[in-house]
Formats: sequence, structure tokens, C-alpha cells
Amino acid sequence: MTGLVTGPQKRRARVLAVWCPDWPAVAAAAAANVPASAPVAVVSANRVVACSATARTAGVRRGGTRRESQARCPELHVARADPDRDARSFEPVAAAVDELIPGIEVLRPGLLLLSARGAARYFGSEESAAERLVDAVAAVGVECQVGIADEVSTAVIAARHGMIVPAGDGAGFLAPLPVAELSAEPSLAAPDRVDLVDLLVRLGLRSIGDFAALSPVDVASRFGTDAVAAHRSARGEPERPPSARVVPPDLDVEYHCDPPLDRVDAAAFAGRALAEKLHVALSAAAVACTRLLVQARTANGEHLSRTWRCAEPLTPEGTADRVRWQLDGWLTGRSGSKPTAGVVLLRLEPVEVVGAGALQLGLWGGVGDEDERARRALVRVQGLLGGEAVQVGVLSGGRGPAERVTVVPWGDEPVPDADPAAPWPGRLPSPSPTALTTTRPEITLVGAAGEPVGVTERGMFDRDPAVLTWGSSSWSLHGWAGPWCVDERWWDPGAASTARQVARAQMMLEDARAVLVLHDGGRWFVEGIYE
Repeated sequence: MTGLVTGPQKRRARVLAVWCPDWPAVAAAAAANVPASAPVAVVSANRVVACSATARTAGVRRGGTRRESQARCPELHVARADPDRDARSFEPVAAAVDELIPGIEVLRPGLLLLSARGAARYFGSEESAAERLVDAVAAVGVECQVGIADEVSTAVIAARHGMIVPAGDGAGFLAPLPVAELSAEPSLAAPDRVDLVDLLVRLGLRSIGDFAALSPVDVASRFGTDAVAAHRSARGEPERPPSARVVPPDLDVEYHCDPPLDRVDAAAFAGRALAEKLHVALSAAAVACTRLLVQARTANGEHLSRTWRCAEPLTPEGTADRVRWQLDGWLTGRSGSKPTAGVVLLRLEPVEVVGAGALQLGLWGGVGDEDERARRALVRVQGLLGGEAVQVGVLSGGRGPAERVTVVPWGDEPVPDADPAAPWPGRLPSPSPTALTTTRPEITLVGAAGEPVGVTERGMFDRDPAVLTWGSSSWSLHGWAGPWCVDERWWDPGAASTARQVARAQMMLEDARAVLVLHDGGRWFVEGIYE
């Protein structure tokens, strides 16, 4: 470990952060069996949200478009953002750290915290504890950096630099760093922290020290609530420390599993129902949870536990997601050791809560009773048939009508495969067909003299279509629109299997019905029906 800052130690709370750089890209590469040295980018809504160091060397940057990134790095492996995959892949890392130093807290997949005092006392010093943690994480095939400081936010920033900050010197360590460091970790910042940082830079406050020099009264009167929290972080003022000890079980909820759970989909359903029960109790107590302990006990008496910590109060959906991620990691054995029996007890404990005012729903657009009943019914179906049994469509980018719909399991993040706002040359104009054919039945399209209708290289009909024959039925055409030609991946010599030249057209039949037809490989097919 390099770049250690040493100094006299005081007997005060110390926080140790373990950070695995570019974790979404690392998890995506592992899931696709891509070498760790290969350039990898993770995209969401056609924007890069994470990339590997190799990809950054080739010019790939967060926030860039998928097309721009592939142009800069043609060999780039692109993966879709998947929080479930990230959480499952991180479980072996969390288990390895927890086995070495018990009492960890997961801020997000790729970042966890623990108390440094016990680790330093057991291993002799903070430097020795950090080195042992790096070795433990490396044993499961993952690289990490460790940071130690007095406060959580300072320790996380120190981990990004691989530093051990002397006790009492947090503000001095932060002062020369760019103010953008305050928004680098999303699990410790509000969503609009990036806007705050941009405003500070435009005001001339380019370093954390410049921001920390402002009066707390001025910050509170001129900026929002998150700015006050960021200002406290910049000044190295006390924050809530990580703790493995739980509060009295006034709000704890349990679920006794009969029969024992040994399948991830069934466990996810139980976890979702338990999350609903927990939030009913939290609502009755007028509090919201920011730190959650997930516990499980198997039929053979094995006890499993993991603490999740969030910057914002958890919603029922957020709680259910974390329970599902954790159960998936345990039941599939990704934590390093698979339980020898099914789970017989699930338990959720809110380790830390805040006032309910921290989680306020909007005045308009809230969830009504009908939506709530429908949601519960869909959860029930998912529990009976599996998480993939209930799916919803998300508007996506594409040229054909089927390509413009991304189907995702209900309850997962509605992220499309491609950006619908991006330009799509050759895209079918509105209106879209109301029904799509799954088998693409072949049809015949001929002109007035009975000759087959084709599409020229210029993207035009070689003759006006007059009759459409589908099976044993034929219709005269009262009108048509198109064709709209699509020439995909002609520029990529390695994509011969996916490159294609097709054309679409809308046909109005004599009985006032309309169909969407597709010209592919010299033949015509029905792709959709307008009803």
C-alpha cells in the first residue's frame, strides 16, 4: 500500500473504508468472462456510468455516449447497468472482509466501511490492518484501496487516494483536493450534489478548502440542506460512525419460512413482503431507515447477516432490492460458502433511523390504493412463478417497433437497452402498430400486373404495390406509405452475422385495416397490425 500518511494517533473513533475501483465494470467483466485487462464500459440509457482503467486510457469517459465510446475504443466490451449483478459479485468481497474484521457496513456494491479501532488494536496498527485487508480482498481476485480517517466521508475520499489520514487532520487532508471530490461518491451525497459542485466552481471555490473556509451560517442561508452536509464534510466535522451494534429491536420484523427457502425467487418474494412489513412499522413510528441489518438463519442453525447503509432514507422498493441482492448472494454461494440448508428465518433490523420528514412524498402523483393493490398482486405472482414471470415494457431506442421496447422484470430499474432520444435513421414514424407478430408470417406483395414488388438500392419500390396476399386471402391495397430503409452495421467487418438491410412499409387494405410489412432478404413479412 502506497501513499500512507502517518502521524500521532488519538483515542477517538476512526473509520476504515474499503473501496474497489470501477466496481460495476469489474462485475460486468466477471459476469461475461472478459479478462480484467480488457476495456469495459457499463452503460445506462446509452450513457457510460462506469468504465475500467483500460477503457479510460483509450479515451472512454463517464457520461459519454455508447457510440462515442466505441468509436474511441473499438474493442470496448459494453455491458448494461445491472445493480443486482453488482451486488451478487460483491458478496464474496464483503464476506472476505467480514471474516477478517467482523462488523462491516456496505454503502453500495464496491464500497464498505468498518470501525478502524478494533482492527488496529488486533493487527497492531492501522497500517497493518489496511495491508491485511488488501491481501484478503486480493485473495478473492479483486483489487481494492483502503482509506482511514476520523469521519466516514473523509475515509471514503482517503480510500480513493489510498491514504491513512492522521487523527485530527481530516480538514487538512481535504483542503487541497478539488471540490468535485465531495460529489464523487453517490452513496454519501444527494442526487443534486453534482449541481452544487458545479455552482461552487463557477463561484471560484475550486478546492475543498475554499468551500470549508465559508461560514456555516452563510452556507446554510445561501444553499440547500445537502450543501450544509457537504460543508460539514469539507470541514472534517463529526459524522455518524459505522457501528456493528444494533438499536433495541422495537422496529424489527421477522418472517418465519415454512417450508425453508432455498430458491432465490422465493426468497426474493419473502424479502419483499418483509420489506413492506418493516416500512409499515417505520411509518407508524414516524421514522425512516438509513441503515439496515439483514439477517437470516438456516435450518441447520447457520446465522448470516449483513448491514446496508444508504445516504438517503430507504423506500420499500429500496429495502426490497437490498434484501433480494443479499439473499441472492447467500443462496447462490457467491459469499464464498453456500448454506447447507434452506433459510427458515428472515429478520430486518433498522440500525439507524431518521425523522419521517427526511422521506416526503410529493403532493401530486402519489401511489393510490389501486396502484398499491396492483403492485401487491404482481409481487404475489412473482413469488409464485419467479421474478422473470412479471415483466413490463420500457420505451427504448431502435428503428423497428419491436426494438423500441425493452422488457424488464417488474420491480427492477426500468432502464432501456438503448436511448430513445438518440437519432435513429430509418426509424418507423408514428403511429406504431398496436400488435406485433411473433412468428413474422410471410406474405406476397405484387403490382397491378402481378409482378412481385421489391425494393431498389435507392430505397424505393420497383413498382407500385397493388395486392397483398397472406396465406389463402388476398386484399387490394387502398394506399401505402414508405418504404423506410434500414442499413445496419454495414461498417463493421466483424458483425457480418448482425448486419442487415431491410425496409418497412405501411399498407392500407381494402377493408380499412392496415399492416406493417418488412422486406428482408428479398421476401415480405408481416411485422405488425394496426387495429
